[in-house]
Amino acid sequence: MILFEKTFSSTLRELAETLSAATVETWTFDDLPTRRAAEAAFSARGISAKCRSAYKPLVVAFRDEIDTEALVRADIVFPRHPQAGPRRFLLETYPLVAMFPEVLFSFMEGPESDALPVYGVRLTYADGRVEDLSVTAPNRLHEDYAGNAALSPCGWLRIDGRKQSLDTDYEQIFHQTMEALAGGHWKKEPFFQELFIGVSLPASDEDLGVGGEVLSLREALHEDFCFSALELLAKFSGRPAGYRDFQPGQIMPDIRQGEKLSVTVELRPYDAASRSDHMQDLESAGCALSQVQIAAQLEKIPGRRYFARSVAGREIAAVYHPGTDRGVIISAGQHANETSSPVGTLRAAHRLMGRSGAHFAFCPLENPDGYTLHQRLIRNNPRHMHHAARYTAMGDDLEYRTGEVLFEKAIRLEAEKLLPALLHLNFHGYPAHEWTRPLSGYVPRGFEVWTIPKGFFLIMRHGEGWEKAARKLMTDVTARLNDVTGLRAFNAAQIALFERHAGETGFEVLNGFPVMISQDDRHRLPMTLITEYPDETVEGDAFRAGHEAQMATALAAYDARQDLSLDLLPSPLVA
Repeated sequence: MILFEKTFSSTLRELAETLSAATVETWTFDDLPTRRAAEAAFSARGISAKCRSAYKPLVVAFRDEIDTEALVRADIVFPRHPQAGPRRFLLETYPLVAMFPEVLFSFMEGPESDALPVYGVRLTYADGRVEDLSVTAPNRLHEDYAGNAALSPCGWLRIDGRKQSLDTDYEQIFHQTMEALAGGHWKKEPFFQELFIGVSLPASDEDLGVGGEVLSLREALHEDFCFSALELLAKFSGRPAGYRDFQPGQIMPDIRQGEKLSVTVELRPYDAASRSDHMQDLESAGCALSQVQIAAQLEKIPGRRYFARSVAGREIAAVYHPGTDRGVIISAGQHANETSSPVGTLRAAHRLMGRSGAHFAFCPLENPDGYTLHQRLIRNNPRHMHHAARYTAMGDDLEYRTGEVLFEKAIRLEAEKLLPALLHLNFHGYPAHEWTRPLSGYVPRGFEVWTIPKGFFLIMRHGEGWEKAARKLMTDVTARLNDVTGLRAFNAAQIALFERHAGETGFEVLNGFPVMISQDDRHRLPMTLITEYPDETVEGDAFRAGHEAQMATALAAYDARQDLSLDLLPSPLVA
């Protein structure tokens, strides 16, 4: 059932073909080849034009316009706006420091103002030359689809010196699609099985030459559609934005590169049949494992099998491996676009099963419907984060699910029945490059701390009275992680770049590793250790480093649990 379908004309091409002026400056959501072609078309008509990017304008200015040859210093005054976070425009300069490592960058906040945001830039060159310039960052204040005030990058136009806003094709695709969703008759959760948002966008991803960082208008549009749709539909259920047990159905923004600008919004049935089946060596896997291989690797672990069913009907398999050690529950794949966790935990489980007395319950893939969606999406955009695959086919986060029919969450409850453990090892990842929502305030709402990578870190959530045991376990785990080659150096590099563009991480550091330890009584087990490796989108050696860290953490935490003194456990526990 098609809800909305439309083809759009190119804003920049229309301007280049029809506008009359002597000089023109544009800010649009277009890639570099499109903007250069428009400048040539303007020039052919006798118009002097500069076509700039509305997305990350300072980064693009340094890459495309500013003379960086023999540049030794760049002093940047970033704007502040009363309707944005104090470091919002500093964050948008990421990853300049890494892009130009030979340049000494300094960042200073400017005075707060509700005027059009502008960066002040002073450039100092090796020959002593100094240049001052301004870089405009067009933004508009508006109400987003969660009903909040948002300051978002927008199209802009300067014709013969006169400034005006510009409603770009990129913005039209997003807002008209969202308005179509807002006009739907959404009555009872789940509202649909699959909400397909297919977009064709003539924008190529532009590699910034730093880790996995790219300028990707298509990826940004996927993220904005995914979370804006969640926020909008939550209003129909009377839920607050970000409520993780909200169950609208599976939202699938599929943003592909194509010649035309078009969108199709369609309600579809669940994809209940697709599954990936490629095979690779587990120890050296350079990308996400297939579902067939995950199942085959799990079968190699002896023990009692237990199962659950996903919303779309897929089998969720797990194993209880009984032993004489203190038992530990291990899970992975809750958020299915975080793909290093199934690999790392399978590798760890294979090592544990060779030990005498090993005792664990293990599920390597808790969210197979999300994993299937991720596998579908990466066929066309392998370097995108695809946060739609974070959620189940019901559209919720399985950990937060309540009710009588639990589907995926039932696998955890069964593990707890089979093994009444004190420790749950829950393996996760997060974006390996910048995460933005440019049409909804730029910074992902509710996920602000995840917007740029900051190394591998651990989270410990514990029940009341368990702080001493939790802290001791984390201290032991982080000490053991120092044996992982290159991991400390990887963390140091990512954290240093994060701090230049976003400020302090806010983490406590144990044995050189960032950690967060806090009481959280919503977990059924008294201690839950969560890993967070920046794995979304990485492949090859970077992916291998990710699952190596995940495996090492699983083994370190298992061993730390065995060594945990009974004196640290709350009385009267003696397990």
